[in-house]
Amino acid sequence: MSGASRPGFRCGTIAVVGRPNVGKSTLVNTLVGQKVSITSSKPQTTRYRISGILTRPGRQYVFVDTPGFQTYEGGVLNRLLNRAVQHALAGVDAVLLVVEAGRFGDEDRAVVRLLPAGTPIVLAVNKSDLRSRPDEMLPFLERAAKEFPFVAVVPVSAARQRNLGELLKVLAAHLPEQAAMFDDDAVTDRSERFLAAELVREKLFRLLGDELPYGCAVTIDRFEERGRLRRIHAAIVVEKASHKAIVIGKAGAKLKAIASATRRDLEKLFGGKVFLEVWVKVSLGWTEDQTALKRLGYEHA
Repeated sequence: MSGASRPGFRCGTIAVVGRPNVGKSTLVNTLVGQKVSITSSKPQTTRYRISGILTRPGRQYVFVDTPGFQTYEGGVLNRLLNRAVQHALAGVDAVLLVVEAGRFGDEDRAVVRLLPAGTPIVLAVNKSDLRSRPDEMLPFLERAAKEFPFVAVVPVSAARQRNLGELLKVLAAHLPEQAAMFDDDAVTDRSERFLAAELVREKLFRLLGDELPYGCAVTIDRFEERGRLRRIHAAIVVEKASHKAIVIGKAGAKLKAIASATRRDLEKLFGGKVFLEVWVKVSLGWTEDQTALKRLGYEHA
């Protein structure tokens, strides 16, 4: 039954914002119940706007995951990431600002200054399980509440799935009464092709660690679906030949590990066999090249 035929149905968009590494993408994935946004401990993991969709009886939440706001805007890519955050804030029904329990610093305040006037802002204090003692949490929650006129402050743990029901209840009160934007079984507005590229990029972040070159992106050159089999040809784009050697690794070991880990996740995500071929190519200075950024799919380039 579609949202259009359900009286009193509520549906709305919620921009999920915050500084890098506060757990925005993990929170969106946990709320949706499926991995729609890649995660890692490295900054700039999320580079694109991605919507995670959760449909519950009587309501549909459309969570717009955003890049972490970059306080250092020294490059074209960083400026584009910040522009993506600002664009995501325009016209949403509510904003979910995510901070880390025990920490509300200048980077968080820089995000607060972006928040649109007149839009309900809910503060989610993530990783609250790491500071579970009331004598630690309560004073922090009181201080955080004074940073901005939030409509609610909710301590949560995305990793341990704590207090998410309360967060959804608070957000539901700010969803407008209207038909659903997506089918009940939808979990994201992004294509399988996009998700494949993102999972390759996630493995770059996770398997290369501190070796990871700053200027890494992923494109899907071919995506073919035949029944339950998918054939995917992906290219990892780097800025320098020396970066290419890092990604490939000794005797191709790094690239093989990246492809194998990605394929396993893709087969789990798509529920079928995946043939994945991954190679590396050099695009000199692409992070500072407006044309290259547009070609690689960066919004607002």
